[in-house]
Parts: sequence; structure tokens; C-alpha cells
Amino acid sequence: MEYIQAPAASSQGNILCCTCGVPIPPNPANMCVACLRTQVDISEGIPKQVTVHFCKQCERYLQPPATWVQCALESRELLALCLKKLKSSMTKVRLIDAGFLWTEPHSKRIKMKLTIQKEVMNGAILQQVFVVEFVVQYQMCDDCHRVEAKDFWKAVVQVRQKTVHKKTFYYLEQLILKHKLHQNALNIKEIHEGIDFYYGSKQHAQKMVDFLQCTVPCRSKTSQRLISHDIHSNTYNYKSTFSIEIVPVCKDNVVCLPPRLAQSLGNMGQICVCIRVTSTIHLIDPRTLQIAEVDGNTYWRNPFNSLCSPRQLEEFIVMDVDVIRDQKLGAGAGMRSNKHTLAEVWVQKTSEMDSSQQYHCRTFLGHLLNIGDLVMGYDFANSNINDEYLNKMNPHHLPDVVLIKKSYDRSRRVKRRNWKLQEMARDREGMDTDDERQYQDFLEDLEEDEALRKNVNIYRDASKIPVESDTDDDGAPRISLMEMMEELSLTDATGGEGADMMTD
Repeated sequence: MEYIQAPAASSQGNILCCTCGVPIPPNPANMCVACLRTQVDISEGIPKQVTVHFCKQCERYLQPPATWVQCALESRELLALCLKKLKSSMTKVRLIDAGFLWTEPHSKRIKMKLTIQKEVMNGAILQQVFVVEFVVQYQMCDDCHRVEAKDFWKAVVQVRQKTVHKKTFYYLEQLILKHKLHQNALNIKEIHEGIDFYYGSKQHAQKMVDFLQCTVPCRSKTSQRLISHDIHSNTYNYKSTFSIEIVPVCKDNVVCLPPRLAQSLGNMGQICVCIRVTSTIHLIDPRTLQIAEVDGNTYWRNPFNSLCSPRQLEEFIVMDVDVIRDQKLGAGAGMRSNKHTLAEVWVQKTSEMDSSQQYHCRTFLGHLLNIGDLVMGYDFANSNINDEYLNKMNPHHLPDVVLIKKSYDRSRRVKRRNWKLQEMARDREGMDTDDERQYQDFLEDLEEDEALRKNVNIYRDASKIPVESDTDDDGAPRISLMEMMEELSLTDATGGEGADMMTD
């Protein structure tokens, strides 16, 4: 305890303390510090021990009356929360300084050193330093309580896509992570052909539905089930279900368009390749390079299916390439792709190298292919495909082979890959054995398609050192360091890194 006194206009001599007689500089109380301490305690009324409530499940502190906030130890947020506990008892004093004293992180004690000032008898200003101890008590928050009671969700968003490959789901997962829409979900469960998001409020679920309708071509249905009804207050308790169905077309699928839809898209050929799925389905005609986009509403009015699954892709070797320079489109044709090159190609299956069987086709990969390259494609000549629109087409207009993408050595690509993606924490049920292969396909798609990865956060993988070698470079596309982000690592609230608020 000490005096805070304005400097005197002129030097004065000492006086005797009126209680103990010790010589002291003059002050309004005419008492020494020791005697004044016995008479006045300016921290009187301020509790020296306070309780704060902490939820172990979600690691949040209770900010009365009903708000739960996440604070790291010794952070500014925790300092503000503790001071609010003392605010009502500190109305008659002036707070000068506040800071944490170190305590063991698992001691359930938070110690704070406070410096306060107050005007006492005859206008003397007294300053005092004291310690307040906050005792951490465990209390389960309402959200965690509902989870433990198995009645935690008020709304569920069921996202489904009836396809073999999960490329659209992997892309959707990255969009959700980028926009942080998974943070409001109480639980995320991955099941066959889809994923379920559980929410504590219908508003959060509706926000997710609106996001999905803007990012992927889909259609939605809503239903609700009555859980309870209070006849006295006329209140109803519902559980809502939002069903989202994504169009069953993925990247690298070959589709056969309905004749009327193909005509409305600029007289495109009915056999098209899906090169990308974002908020629309991006299609390209491998015979003319004509491109078109089909949104969700257009698709559900004129639905079409994928002709082949990715498991039916076969490997071909390029025997001859002839680039087509001047391709003239017919009347009423739509836009052509500037990123692809039209070419006529002779290919042979790598599984039939002992025979002389070769296939001739047109492809949009003329800018990538050279003689001797490996390329993945669908063999239409030797496949049995049952499709409503394909069966009505003239057999002479059907291609023998539709090439999809150039093939590279996967093991070399994995070894050179020095980046990674984040994943949502979710429960997994009924997982397929080839999920890892499908995920590798999605990573390769990101490397090959610059437009696709613009919407994805790509992080540099510090644990992997890329192996650089001239002999290993087979021309496979790669992601530059400029497109990668540094991964931010934050420790949890029970032992986290907060602001440096320690005082001596």
C-alpha cells in the first residue's frame, strides 16, 4: 500500500504520524502507511475468491447469463471475462492494472493481480495491489448436454449423390471448410452415397441448404416431425429434415444428352464429357470442342445419366496424333473451348499390345498428347451400355473410344506432392475400400485443373520434402508454392497460447 500524492508547491519538513509518532512527509491523513493500513482497506467488498464455470466437452467458459465463450489461458478474452465477474464490486475504486499470475494449467485455479486506487480520508489517494483467485468449476453447457442426452439435434441436412465416385463430395468438403460452415454442426456423419449434418437450430441448417444450392447443382425437399406439443402455451417442438440431392454426374463422366437439351445448348453432340462440376455441370463435346454449362434446374427438367463409371476407364497408348486446325461449326453453334485442342488420334489398348487392333477417335486433349503417351478412356466399341438416349442414336455417330485424361505415374506424383488438404471431423460408416483411390483421383484433378482449385484452400505440407529429379519429371501438372497456404496451428483452450499478460 502506498500514497499517491500531487507534488507540493514548495519543500516541506517531516511531521510525526498522529498514531505512532514516526516522522513522515506531510499527507492529508497525517498517518504513516502502516497505520493507515490498519484503519482503511480499499479492497474491502471485492471478493478474493470467485468461481468461473468451464465446460470440459467443448472447452468454453460461461459468460453470464447464458453465453459460452472460448478463451485460451492467460488470453485477453479470459482477462475480460474474469474482470466482468468483479465489475459490480469495483464501482467505488479505480482499476489501474490487471494481469495473470502463473498457475499450473491443470490446477483449476486462475490467479489475477489487480492494482486499484481510491480516495480515502481528507482527500488522500491510496493505491493497493492484491490477488483474486478464480476457482474453475466444471459445468456442462446446454449444447453438450443435448449431445449427451442423445436428443441434441433439431434439424438435419441429408446430402446425397447417387454416383459411384465421390469427387463432388470431396470438392464440396473443401468449400465447406473454406467458408467454415461446418463449425455450427453438432455432428457430421458420413454414410453410403452421402453425408448428414446435424444442427441444434433450424436456422443453421437452412444456412447450409442455401450454401449448397449456390455451390453445387442440386434440388432440395423439406419435411418436419412433431416431437412434442404444449397445449397450455401452444408451443410446438419439431425436428426438421432437409434432403439435398446432388446431380448424379461427376468430373470425367461421359454422358448422353437428351436430343432437345443438346439442341438448346447450341446443337452440341449428344455424347459429351463432364470436365468440371461447380455450381453448374461443365460439358465439352470431344468431336467439336463445343462447351456448355447445365445448371441444376435445367438438369432436373431434362435429366441424363452417366454412361460409364470411373472403374471402367481403360489405359490406351497413343499411336498417332493429328491436330485439327480449322474446325468449322454449324449454324447456331455455341462457344468453343480455348483451353483445349481438337485432334484425331489413333490409340491402342495397353492390354492388347500383342494384337494389331487400333481405335480411331477425336479428342479434346490434343494440347497434351504426343505419340507414345498413355491416356485413360472409355471403350465404347466393346462395351454394353443401356441408356435411353444412347439406344436411339445412329450407331454410325457413336465414337469407338472417348478419351478422358492423360495418364501419369501415380507413385511419382504422390512422392512429389508437397501439399495437403484439410478434412472435416466426421463419423464414418459403410466406407468403400477404394475411397483412398478416389481421394487420390481428386488430388490429381486439383493439380490438373487450375479453375477447380481456385475455390480450395491448399496447405503446404511441412512433413514432406519433395524429391526433385530430372529423370523423374514426366510432365505431370503440379501446384506452385504461390498457391499454397501456411497451416495455422492453434492449441486448445486448456493449455493454449494466449496473449502475454504476465506481470511481476
